Amino acid sequence: MHQQVLPLAITMVAGPQIMSAIVFVTTSRAVRVSIAFLMGVVLATAAGVLIARVLAALLGSAVPVGGESPEASTLGKAIQIVLIALLVLVAVRNYLGRKTAEPPKWLGTLLSATPTTAFKTGLLVILAMPSDVVVMLTVGMNLQHHGAGYGDAVPFIAATTFLVALPLLFYLIFHKRAIIAMPRVRDWMNARSWLVNIIVCLIFILLVATGG
Repeated sequence: MHQQVLPLAITMVAGPQIMSAIVFVTTSRAVRVSIAFLMGVVLATAAGVLIARVLAALLGSAVPVGGESPEASTLGKAIQIVLIALLVLVAVRNYLGRKTAEPPKWLGTLLSATPTTAFKTGLLVILAMPSDVVVMLTVGMNLQHHGAGYGDAVPFIAATTFLVALPLLFYLIFHKRAIIAMPRVRDWMNARSWLVNIIVCLIFILLVATGG
């Protein structure tokens, strides 16, 4: 688990999550809305991992996905193959549609977001994103299989929080440079949202292939 904290956290935030964080630091109320967004992300991640851990405990005895039994090994490999195949298809689809790809329309509305809207966005970009749900379920199952408690997920939650907070930290530390650089980064990522999605798929393929 500890070896995969950073890759899992990167997978959590690579996409609309980090794009939203970058957009928020380019608004007129950058600090207030960014902090509200960050609070939403932290709450959603902590709650999501807790729910995943509880579900893993409830289903652990019914679904043979852990341990050393032949059934567990076969099912685990089958799940890996299916996930990798789906992720490859998603990556290929994003690449083929790169010329007509457009960033999510809701990203544009974040420029005028209030702290309340930013907080809700932080919740949604974690709890409503299938890739993040899968990552949190992976963390929950990993904790269950190793007999670890919820406290062992703190490094993962902290890493996810730190990565999402990077745009705000950059803004606070390098204020003048950030005012110039962040809008450019925002526009670059918006124009290449297809590439961001492919990178997320590749990271998750690596995680699945190396055994979770």
